[in-house]
Amino acid sequence: MLRSIQVKIVMIFMILGILIITSLGLFFIYNLNNINNAITTEIMTIEDVKTLTLDQMNYTKNVIYCFLFVFVIAIFALGIFIAKVIINPISRLIKSAELIAKGEQVDTKYIGKAKTRHHSEIDDLVDAFSLMHAELKENLNEVTRQKNQIETILLHMTDGIIAFNIDGEIVHINPAAKTFLNIDETMNFEDIFEKFNVDINMEKIIYLENWTSSEKKVNVEDRAINLFFAPFKNENDRPAGVIVVIQDITEHVKLDSMRKQFVADVSHELQTPITTIIGYSETLMDNNDIDKDLQMNFLNRIFSEANRMSHLVKDLLTLSRYDTSKVKIEKKEFDLGELVKYIFDGLKFEMDKKSQTGECFVTADVPMVYADKSGIERVIINILTNAIKYTNEGGTIKAYIGCVYNDAYIKIIDNGIGMTKEDLDKVFERFYRVDKARTREMGGTGLRIIYC
Repeated sequence: MLRSIQVKIVMIFMILGILIITSLGLFFIYNLNNINNAITTEIMTIEDVKTLTLDQMNYTKNVIYCFLFVFVIAIFALGIFIAKVIINPISRLIKSAELIAKGEQVDTKYIGKAKTRHHSEIDDLVDAFSLMHAELKENLNEVTRQKNQIETILLHMTDGIIAFNIDGEIVHINPAAKTFLNIDETMNFEDIFEKFNVDINMEKIIYLENWTSSEKKVNVEDRAINLFFAPFKNENDRPAGVIVVIQDITEHVKLDSMRKQFVADVSHELQTPITTIIGYSETLMDNNDIDKDLQMNFLNRIFSEANRMSHLVKDLLTLSRYDTSKVKIEKKEFDLGELVKYIFDGLKFEMDKKSQTGECFVTADVPMVYADKSGIERVIINILTNAIKYTNEGGTIKAYIGCVYNDAYIKIIDNGIGMTKEDLDKVFERFYRVDKARTREMGGTGLRIIYC
């Protein structure tokens, strides 16, 4: 059986034409034979021949009309057949293709309606189109899923991302980049980085990426920003643009600065007692007949400086244990007022040495506290020792223990050198000390203030 619709149509037209031409030819031959027999067998006048010829012509005309009518009916039926079998299915496929091109969803059942009753090339086309539609839909769903994932990642990234095309125009920017650089999507590559005086060239990044630096550091207001430039290529492996990764390295810069300051402070704090110990030790070793009282004075100074270094090392070890989470926390119930009074009494001797007045008040019925007693004790000791250290002789130090609703509190007040409003936001900053020129002589590295 012939499967080609085109071949079927051509064959139908050929057979129909041959039948019509053959039928008309045979009919004309038959009529001519009838006229010829009538003329040869019968004696006819010219009028009779004319009449016979006209009759045959009218008969022939009627027959031709009948054949034409049959031919028109056949053509009309064939047109309906072609429209139903070829044009309508193809129209459905074209409409489906247009919907797919617009990105709209197409029901597979709608495509399946294009199939014919008997299998043909149209059915093969419908099957191929259905397969293409299914695979295209699956690919589009996968691309959409990946696109949504990437957009979600970029939207919630703490680092900023800007993608520029080959012309330097922004094709994508996430909220973090807008916040870091305070820019909008209308700016191009040159506008953005000229604003921050960044010496960078897009052509060099794209075409000379292996020979040029692709990382820059800038300061934006009070933040340190690191910019990393990376070119990307299209599907033809040709340069398509540049991606800029923006990282806020303010904390890293601060930590590095604190580390350097810490090294400088610790070096100074250790250098002073070490120098003193070495000096007094050499004096004692070189003078065997030194006065007893002077010798004791030197030994006391050596002991004091050694004790100072010991406190510094303990502070560093405590800090290290907290940083590495090696401190074991043991919570239990205890009386906060009694703990503060106990610490206050223990530091009374230090206050007396500076003729300071110390008072401790429990202002309310403070409930038992469930917490790490040793940690709370360390905090209170650090605050009180700082108060003693930075309060002049004859000063006053007061402690208040109270309760507000279910929250217990400790308030320590002194009339020492204090802190300015500008320094308050740095009270918990590691190694920070107010007015280093004034506090240097009192020792310390600012390590204790981190626990206050």
